[in-house]
Formats: sequence, structure tokens, C-alpha cells
Amino acid sequence: MLRRLQIRNYALIRELDVDFTSGLTIITGETGAGKSILIGALSLILGQRADTTVLKDKEEKCSVEGVFEVEGYGLEELFAENDLDYDTQIIFRREITANGKSRAFVNDTPVNLKTLQDLGLRLIDIHSQHQSLELGNRLFQLMVLDSYAGNKELLKEYQSKYRSYKALLAELASAEEQAKILSKELDYFQFQLEQLTKARLQIGEQEQLEHELMLLTHAEEIKTALLTAANHLQEEDGNASVRIKESMAVLAKITKFYPEVTALLDRLNGIYLELSDISSEVAYSSEKIEVDPNRLVVLNERLDLIYSLQQKHHVDSEEDLIRLRDDFASKVDGVHINEELVHTLRETANEQEKELFRLADLLSQRRLDKAGQIGQKVEEQLFQLGMPNSKFRVEITGGLPLTAFGRDEVNFLFTANKNGELNEISKVASGGELSRLMLSIKALVSKSRALPTILFDEIDSGISGETADKMGNILKEIARDMQVINITHLPQIAAKGDLHYLVYKEDTDTETITKLKLLSPDERVSELAKMLSGENITDAARMNAAELLK
Repeated sequence: MLRRLQIRNYALIRELDVDFTSGLTIITGETGAGKSILIGALSLILGQRADTTVLKDKEEKCSVEGVFEVEGYGLEELFAENDLDYDTQIIFRREITANGKSRAFVNDTPVNLKTLQDLGLRLIDIHSQHQSLELGNRLFQLMVLDSYAGNKELLKEYQSKYRSYKALLAELASAEEQAKILSKELDYFQFQLEQLTKARLQIGEQEQLEHELMLLTHAEEIKTALLTAANHLQEEDGNASVRIKESMAVLAKITKFYPEVTALLDRLNGIYLELSDISSEVAYSSEKIEVDPNRLVVLNERLDLIYSLQQKHHVDSEEDLIRLRDDFASKVDGVHINEELVHTLRETANEQEKELFRLADLLSQRRLDKAGQIGQKVEEQLFQLGMPNSKFRVEITGGLPLTAFGRDEVNFLFTANKNGELNEISKVASGGELSRLMLSIKALVSKSRALPTILFDEIDSGISGETADKMGNILKEIARDMQVINITHLPQIAAKGDLHYLVYKEDTDTETITKLKLLSPDERVSELAKMLSGENITDAARMNAAELLK
């Protein structure tokens, strides 16, 4: 529950420290005194967004700090999920700097607003005046029914699987769309792949073919040149080999008396041997050269195929064509893989859908089991609140398509009049009736929600007299199980409080500030008397106030 609230530099509040206890705490004050400011400050530490407009002094930071006791409310797991140290006493702090920056802390650990909101929803329920209008909201009605039916864990499991199911459906839709696109291109991919595969391309083949083609194209010219060279070297009269050999014989004759010629003779001998080797290779090469018109046709056809494929696909080499072939093969495989993925996703989605239908049916059954009880108990509360002819029903329409909350739609039907026709709350309930209905429902679900604290902001709007007294009794009853803080303008309800705070404005020489004061027993009498009779407090009002406090 909320143990302490400290506020600094917020709206009309310069500095405020408030201690709270268990039971029913009452807050009263004149209109405009600042009761709503307290709710605004409390909302800050529960994750509400704020800016520099909340600063009283624009040169100083605003800070709001709340101390909560949370033992026994099962928050350990939530703290662990947010990587926060758990303790039985938790301090929430929010700071708004003069330049508009916001910082939030839980036990001095910085957190984001989402974390504050998640934790705040487990700590306190703030019921403002406009929230009564939510009674006509179908989703709010469904949440009330689930709260009373104890569907929290089941609904949590269902919604977790529903999110997974929706994500899977999105993935399936994407895969199916991709399958449509790929299937349209599959024929093209397969045709290109088949054409490139039939070409049996090999790296380096083009260069080799072009070289062979060049040889075959000039085969006659090459063969003639080689034969002519061979003749010059060895065959013709006076060929190079004969001339060198003759020169060697002449020089050999003079080596005895001119030894210096030996070196020249050795060099000529080397030339003669090299020339003989060259002559043999030239002759051999000329024998290898063949003129083959058929092979020439084959080479031209093969190269024409390679050139046409390169031109078609705007590439320059067989390496590029091979990469294209592999790419088309991957795309064809991708089509088949995507088809398999679609099939697998469909099967998984069907299985998940079956599980969701099972959980949704469990939710529906639990809701049906508790719907009648809610109607009966709300009518009993309304009877106590001066509405003896009221009728309240929970209408459930089941079997609808799956949503994040199952397959049901809930509608609260109400009439305040004897033999009146049941109709939607938003169409038949007045402001005062809405307040009493909301209190009845809050009283009904407060225990099942297991919240430490609930704050009512003038839930007594539109009622008075004996009905107000009975409403106070219900608030007192709720306060037996949880901390209740109630902002009210009715003395009958204010008298029920275990503590009574007065919100008031105080004017100084330079400013107007909002203050909060814990009333003593005598001050409570005076405040209640003032609420009964106005500024001019009569003895009768004091006696009446004292009687109310008994």
C-alpha cells in the first residue's frame, strides 16, 4: 500500500509530505483547492507523461516520491523481469527538470516510463470521475468479468499464445505473398537455368576455344611457314646447318697452329646443335598442324553459343555465366523452399489456432459460470445504495472470431426502474447511477484484483443523503481488504474515514500554494460541519457532524 507521498515544486504545491495508513483515508477540500493536483502528482510516479508546465518554479526541478509496501502481492517476478532489486518497501521517484527532461527511479535505479506503468498497474487503481463512463466500454466490461472470474493467469497464457499466433500469421502472409511472386517467375528461372545448364560451361573454356579456332583458321598459313623454315634450316642446298658445319670444318684445320679459334669453334658447335634442335621442332610442329573444316564448324558453333549467352545476359566471361547459372538454380530452389516454408507455417498456424480455440473455450466457460453471480451481487450492492428496483445483467455473445481476449463479447445491461427494460448502460444510466454502478463493480472486483491500493476521486458524484451513507459503508467494507483513499465532497462519506486530510489553499505575499493537513478529531468535526452547513457553521451542524463521526 501507499505509505508516504512527497511532492516538491508541482503545480500549486511548493512542498508536501503526506503519510498514509491502511484502511479508509478521506481527502476533502473546496473546489479548486488542489485535490486533483494530488492525483496528478501521484500519476507522475505511475508513469504518466509530463512537461515543464507542471513546475511551480520554472527554475527548479519538480520531484514526486512515493513509498509503497508491497509484501505479499507477488511482485517478485515482475521486478526480476525488469532487472530490479525487490524489497518489501519500494520507493518510486520521478523528477522533471527545468529544461523539461524527465527521469524515473525505482529504489534509486533508473527506469523508463513503461516500467513505471507496468509496476504502477500492480500497485494502485486510480478511479477518476470520468472513469465511470468506461462502464459503457465493452472491453472494460470484459476486463471486469475476467477479473471477477479469476481469469488473470489463463488470459495471460491465452494472450501470449495469441501474440505468437498473430506473428506467425504475419510471417505466413509474407511467405505466401513471396510464393506468389516467385511462382510467377519460376518458369523464367527454370528456362534460364535449363539453357545455361545445357551449355555445360567450364571456366577457361572460352579462351581455349578461341585459341584453337585461331590455329584452325590459319592452319594452312602456319603449316606453309613451318615447312619453309624447315627447308631453310635443313632441306635446301646450302641450308643454314650445312653452311655452319662447313665453317666448323674449315676452322678445325687451323686449330693446331692458331689455337685462339677454338673458342669460336665451340660457339659454332653450340649454334649448330641448337639449330638442329630447332629444325627438328619446326618439322614436328608442321606435322601436327592439320586443316580440319569439321572441327572448325564445331568450334564456331560452340563459341557462338557462349557469345550469345554473354550478350543475352550482359556479361563478359563464362565465369559470369556460371555464376548466373548458380544464381538461377538458387532461385528455383528458393521457390521450392518457400513452398515448403508456407506448408510448414500453415500446419503450425493450424495447431496454434486449435490451442487458442481450446483456451478461448475455457475463458468462455469461466465467464459464463460467473456472469450470473456478477449480476446478482451488483444488484445487492445497488439495493444498499438506494436503488431497490435496479436490474443488472451480464450478456455474453460467444463463438466470435479470435481476438486478443478470446471469442466473447460482453455487454452490461441495466435498468434502474421497476419493470424497466434492460438496456446498455450508456443509454439508460444517469451520472449518479453510473457512480453507484461503478462503486458496486469496484467493490465486487477489488478482492480478486489483489491490488494494494485503490483511490476514488469523487465517486459519490450525483448522490446524497442516505445513499451517501450507504456508499460510505461500502467504501469502508472495501477498506477492510485493501487501502482506500477517497476524495469526496459528502460529509456522510467523509465521516467514515480512519484518517481525514484537508486540502486547502494559502495565500502568501507572492504566491498561492496548496497545502494538506491531517485533521484532529475536533478539526474533523469542524470540517464536517462546514460541509453540512457551509461557511457559517451552526451548533446543529456541529452536533450533526459529531453524530456522523460516531
